Amino acid sequence: MNRKSFRSALAAERPLVTPLAHDALSGRLIERAGFRAFAIGGSAMLAARYALPDLGIAARGEMADGIRDIAAATSLPFLADGDDGYGDAKSVAYTVETYERFGVGGILIEDQRRDRKQPRAEKARGVVEVAEIEQKLRTAMDARQSAETLIVGRTDAYGALGLEAAIARAEGFLALGVDAVFVAGLKTENEYARVGRELSGALLSAAMFEGVGTPWLTPQTLGEMGYAHVSFPASLMFRIVGTMADTLAMLRRYAQGAEAMSPAATSATDRGVLDDALDTARWQRVETQFAKDGR
Repeated sequence: MNRKSFRSALAAERPLVTPLAHDALSGRLIERAGFRAFAIGGSAMLAARYALPDLGIAARGEMADGIRDIAAATSLPFLADGDDGYGDAKSVAYTVETYERFGVGGILIEDQRRDRKQPRAEKARGVVEVAEIEQKLRTAMDARQSAETLIVGRTDAYGALGLEAAIARAEGFLALGVDAVFVAGLKTENEYARVGRELSGALLSAAMFEGVGTPWLTPQTLGEMGYAHVSFPASLMFRIVGTMADTLAMLRRYAQGAEAMSPAATSATDRGVLDDALDTARWQRVETQFAKDGR
């Protein structure tokens, strides 16, 4: 598969906007929607694949399985969540090697303590010592086989220690030579602006969450603040979960005879979108050719 680098996507669009893919189908749809890249985060993918919260329950193996399947469905470059590297320095190195084999273009390594891990960044309860996360980031940079692979230092210190500590950690990550930093859990527009000012010149990543009491800033606004990458971690998953729950509740009432239910007005269109994403026509051509050959 001819996959461009994540660096090339960053160069082509500023800020680069990436939805999160939680499975192979969502990755395929992101590509068909015209995005230049995407990301894979633990929360959405673990929810979709294993019905697990992002509380440190799943490890590298579960993440790797999901990443492999998503990567195979699309040629877009992508970032992937590496959590804390899933252990010590050896585990960090193995995580980087494993992810690179799947075509991951960038890997986030975070300082959140695994035994206190929370799925919402602003709720982070604890982070490891600075020396530990810096050792992991140095290991990740040394372990990568391609210079094109981004190593992103993520700090969750905001929720546990406050904004000053989070910025100080991000500055330390940059001094080590990481390619980008992500200060997670910011709560106000002024905080986003401050991080952009104080880390000016660095490749900065931001995440926009819907409906959780955090600001909803446009990519253009964040770009003006200095952010090169904007991720939307929950936009697909929230909408999908809501639609599935509502549809199933309606179907259950219909099954019980409690209310009428008609086929969705968009059924034909939705079928067409799905067939296109699955490349059904190509597989049907293969089937027809197989039959013609009499094999």
